[in-house]
Parts: sequence; C-alpha cells; structure tokens
Amino acid sequence: EVQLVESGGGLVQPGGSLRLSCLASGFTFEDYAMSWVRQIPNKGLEWVSRVSWNGERTSYRELMKGRFTISRDNAKNTVYLQMNGLKPEDTAVYYCYAKSLWTEDEDYWGQGTQVTVSS
Repeated sequence: EVQLVESGGGLVQPGGSLRLSCLASGFTFEDYAMSWVRQIPNKGLEWVSRVSWNGERTSYRELMKGRFTISRDNAKNTVYLQMNGLKPEDTAVYYCYAKSLWTEDEDYWGQGTQVTVSS
C-alpha cells in the first residue's frame, strides 16, 4: 500500500526552526518528484516547494525562498523540509505530495503534519 507519513511538526516560536520529514513506501520513490504543500487555516492549499527525482533541482514559493530548504534522500525514501525563520503566517498543515514523472494523474498525498508558529 502506498504511504506517505509526515513527521516533525509542532509548536515553535516566531523565528524558530523545524525540520519536516516524509517517509514514503509502496512505490518507487525515485520515479516521483516530491513536493510540500500546505493548507493555511481558513484558506486553501498553497504549494511550498518541490524537489526533482535526484535532488539536483529545487523550487520554492517566492515567500519561502531563503528560509526553507527542500531535500531528499532516495536511499531512505525520505523527503525533508528545513524551515528557518518561521513566521506566524507559516502556521498550517503541511502535506507531503508525490507526483509521478511518467504517468499523468498519478499522485499521492500524506495525512499532513501540523506546524504552529506562535509566541
């Protein structure tokens, strides 16, 4: 069964840091680009970051660039999101998202991990 299990969320003060992890199983990890997407309270989904299959190329939403870093370890079937300089507006549920590099309309979502930035 395909699984994406996020971890690492929690409560952090403004300016603090968290590292999110997403452990994948049930599919060929390196055949998928991996992304982080967040849902802000009372708002919609917002794409955060994406990393290519081999980790060589990354992209970020402009507001996160310079604060967030995405990476992946294919040997561990894991994608990470290092978040520094967190702001209250970063409060959201963060989801791990896998998109097939070869097949249209094939994607998977994790259950999400809560990040709360508050003093």
